Amino acid sequence: MSSSSHGHTPAAWAGVIIAFVGFCVAGAFMVMANTAGFWVGMAILGLSPVVGGIMSVMGMGQKRPRELMPTEG
Repeated sequence: MSSSSHGHTPAAWAGVIIAFVGFCVAGAFMVMANTAGFWVGMAILGLSPVVGGIMSVMGMGQKRPRELMPTEG
């Protein structure tokens, strides 16, 4: 399992951190009964796959299996 690089990329970390912040914001405003703040937190949460996907396309994500294998002669 240690040979797997699942989640050990800048794209994955950025996506998870943004999602965590979104959940925290939405949760805090839900406890305060503030509907607008809750939806702001949900919007932040919705940014996480977008940012992670863009970073992955930019080359900061996990390499595809065909990119990891050496090319044949």
